[in-house]
Amino acid sequence: MGGNFVIAGGSKGIGLELVNQLMPIADRIDVISRSHGQLVDHEKVVRHTMDFTAPNLDFSEIPDVVHGVVYCPGTINLRSFRALKPADFVADFEVNLVGAVKFLQGCLPALKKGATEQTSSVVMFSTVAASQGLSMHASVAAAKGAVEGLTRSLAAEWAPKIRVNCIAPALTDTPLASRFFSSPENCEAMAAKYPLGRTGLPTDLASTARFLLTSESSWMTGQVLAVDGGMSTVRK
Repeated sequence: MGGNFVIAGGSKGIGLELVNQLMPIADRIDVISRSHGQLVDHEKVVRHTMDFTAPNLDFSEIPDVVHGVVYCPGTINLRSFRALKPADFVADFEVNLVGAVKFLQGCLPALKKGATEQTSSVVMFSTVAASQGLSMHASVAAAKGAVEGLTRSLAAEWAPKIRVNCIAPALTDTPLASRFFSSPENCEAMAAKYPLGRTGLPTDLASTARFLLTSESSWMTGQVLAVDGGMSTVRK
């Protein structure tokens, strides 16, 4: 397949797994994150240190031509609405939505150049809580609901050259969610909530993102894909 890809938040969790899955097929992968995390050196990988909550971000070092980008950074701020302050909502919006906006605006010129022969692809991440109305999820669900709205709006605005899709996972075993997997008992209790009998793994989400980046999904745009063990649709 080949091509150049830019992964925001590609040094750990789902983003890191996606980088590993893209290595066999990519020409170059630029990873933008606050730290190097667990990312290992590889001839195809170029690292950039960046905090998406900072102003005036510089994207001049990414390739002039990019074929796919993914925005992985997110938050899991689970508290009662009464305990949440307006600043908590602002912080979640800053990471989940505004960070994605900065990232996409920085990558857009290169994405346009990458779409000269086939469509370029954008992938973002939401959460099952944006559609299901889960208790204690008010702040993150509001922020991710905005991401889903951005997905559909940009899919319309950038068609037919740039495809924009979103993945909405349920609980996934990543460093961000490590507190939910702190003991075998917690893991077992969480797994029991899902029709498929387990929580998510980074490879579950990364393989979906990889599909959305490739020509295998060339007739898909504006979609929010639930990759959630059946939580959003199945009742047992």
